[in-house]
Amino acid sequence: MRVEPITIKSNIKNYTAYFEENDDFLKKLAELENAVFVIDENVYNLHKDGCLNCINKDRLIILQISEERKNIDTVCELYEKIMQFAPRKNLNLVSIGGGITQDLTGFVASSLYRGVNWIFVPTTLLAQVDSCIGAKTSLNFKHFKNLVGTFYPPTEIHIYPEILKTLTREDFYSGVGEMAKLHLMNGEEDTKTFIKALPLIDKLDGKTLLERTQNCLKIKKSYIEDDEFDTGKRNMLNYGHCFGHAIESSTDFAISHGQAVVVGMILANKEAVKRGILKPENEEFVRTNVLLPSLVVKVPEIDSEKTVTAMGQDKKNLGKGLALVMLADGYEMVKITDLPKEEAIKILEEKW
Repeated sequence: MRVEPITIKSNIKNYTAYFEENDDFLKKLAELENAVFVIDENVYNLHKDGCLNCINKDRLIILQISEERKNIDTVCELYEKIMQFAPRKNLNLVSIGGGITQDLTGFVASSLYRGVNWIFVPTTLLAQVDSCIGAKTSLNFKHFKNLVGTFYPPTEIHIYPEILKTLTREDFYSGVGEMAKLHLMNGEEDTKTFIKALPLIDKLDGKTLLERTQNCLKIKKSYIEDDEFDTGKRNMLNYGHCFGHAIESSTDFAISHGQAVVVGMILANKEAVKRGILKPENEEFVRTNVLLPSLVVKVPEIDSEKTVTAMGQDKKNLGKGLALVMLADGYEMVKITDLPKEEAIKILEEKW
């Protein structure tokens, strides 16, 4: 069954996500003129004799990827390597990798010649269900996560579930965490659909992954088209991220992004119960049936003081208190900006 592509409207340029059942699309990309391919080193080593063997090695940059390298120094390294191909404004930059590859190459594409054509092939579930659309590129600065960035979408995105089979269980479930978040944000019916689909998602069933991924991107599309530059409605996509990002930073990224987001949703829901906007029985249902089944890692020890300090440094904070997006009864999203630091510490130190 063919899953239809999705076109996202953007003030910068409209772009399309395609859902691929086989690797024929890679052969077509390999034939592009004026193309330079930037591929995550791990992805290339895993697939160089398989679906990536069609890529011309003379037009290839293999990039070592880690959270520590998601910074301007690596961007400058890419500028130097790309310029060795004597590119012009008609360059086709094709990047193949996960979210860090996306951030680095997206930033390069947005700034080189003030913008070149960029095509992205996400190779993690996290990038496929979430970050591949939305047009954000983000770089870390020192210990500040995603402090620097631009808005610049790829022209094309190609979603290919088969490439996910080489992911570790933790990396795969990093994407499941974001998938859970988006289904929760779209209401009770989508939440129940996700719960039923989870056993097949766990087995990496291709049809189920394409369908649920398309659904995630449709949900996110409804937020970003109304608020592309993140000034209002799009803020709600930070459900789970307020605590989640801070936990990532305070543990030196000992937990993957999507798994930290699951923890962040559990903690945000606790505050929602305290504020009387989420009934305890609804919190228990979501935690038991959606969040805990999406959490497959042992959560590292969390330093509550260090985590709350990281929350205070988040760019989402505009008021005196901490920002927090919470789930309310009826699967409504509520944002507050007055979470006291003492209350955040208390939430982090409670058992869950």
